[in-house]
Amino acid sequence: MTDEQPAHTGSEQYTDYAVPPGTYVAPEIKHAGLRRTLGLWTAGIVVVAAALVGVSLMVTKKAPRFMCPPECGRPPTGTPVAALPRYTAPDGSFSVSYPSPEAAYEVSKDGRGITAKFTAGDTGVLQLFSEPARGRQPRDIASDLLERKFPDAKIAYEIPNAMVGYQPGYGEVADSWPQGTANSYIRIRTVLLVAVKNDLALVAGAVGPYHAFGPDFGPGLPSGVNLQLAQDMGKYVNSFSWKGDPPR
Repeated sequence: MTDEQPAHTGSEQYTDYAVPPGTYVAPEIKHAGLRRTLGLWTAGIVVVAAALVGVSLMVTKKAPRFMCPPECGRPPTGTPVAALPRYTAPDGSFSVSYPSPEAAYEVSKDGRGITAKFTAGDTGVLQLFSEPARGRQPRDIASDLLERKFPDAKIAYEIPNAMVGYQPGYGEVADSWPQGTANSYIRIRTVLLVAVKNDLALVAGAVGPYHAFGPDFGPGLPSGVNLQLAQDMGKYVNSFSWKGDPPR
């Protein structure tokens, strides 16, 4: 052992700071609790989500609200009827799509519009045509047409929020009972929809046997007006367009 190496006294010795002799208590090391950690995470997520929702609301264009009727807005989708033949009046005052030759219809045309005889199922007749308004309201035009074609018909109910070519108008459902064979009577249901623009009334009418749809009917949805022909009527009614109407 040399003079540079200190002698061992049986215990290790370390250079440190000296403290006065006594009893000391070390402070407890505190750890974040589980509830506090989860709370902080939840609060952070809520703040970030709220910020994202706020940004989304700021950049998203608000959809216009309409009071329908009378203001029913624009069509929610594109062109109502595509890939179907289209009739245009000789004077260009209106146009409308009509059933294709491959469908179960016999179609004829004249200067006023389209007449399509439904040859399947219950049969019936669909008419899509124009009528000079001459200052009359849609309700008056429908009454005049019904009186002219079915003078004995009884109004079953009015169609709420009726539209033709997305133009607010008037609609009604009526019944008549013409005499059939062997002194029997059949119930005929008529649906009329009329709208006026530029003093020109566009009319969609369907006539056929009353059909009491039941749970055994299918496939597809039953007619809400109890007329089988009306199941195919809506797309033609929506396709009406007056002269000058913007593309849908």
